[in-house]
Amino acid sequence: MRNSVFGLLILIALALPWPASTAGIDVPDPQLRDTCPVCGMLVARYPAWIATVLYEDGHADHFDGAKDLFKYLFDRPRYAPDRVTDDISAIGVTEYYGLTRIDAREAWYVIGSDVLGPMGHELVPLETEADAREFKDDHQGVRILRFQEVTPELLEKLDAGRVQ
Repeated sequence: MRNSVFGLLILIALALPWPASTAGIDVPDPQLRDTCPVCGMLVARYPAWIATVLYEDGHADHFDGAKDLFKYLFDRPRYAPDRVTDDISAIGVTEYYGLTRIDAREAWYVIGSDVLGPMGHELVPLETEADAREFKDDHQGVRILRFQEVTPELLEKLDAGRVQ
């Protein structure tokens, strides 16, 4: 009886859907007084939107959303003149559903949804393409993008509320 119950539990566990990736990214949390280098907001007040750039020496810059993270990456000399892009060791964003930090380069981003971040229209990070499609459908999203598809022009449109 004990073996059959154990075997049944294993079969049930194998049949359950497993997430595509449960591995987060190891970046530090912001401290209470850490401010976004792009807009100056206190980042820790918005835990569902935190994004982080971590440098090899352990220094981290935190952001109140993926939109400001991308602004920083596109114009790093303006926001972090003493830092070198090649020294970035990790870039993390907070995944919408699980509220875990994931690799920003691997995330899927939905724009134009009815979910607004601390700075208005936002790139909403999701861990999988399936999650992005579900979020887009559930929240009237307009487009799904990958990291490399984000442009400075897109960020300007998001700031102006023009999402296509």
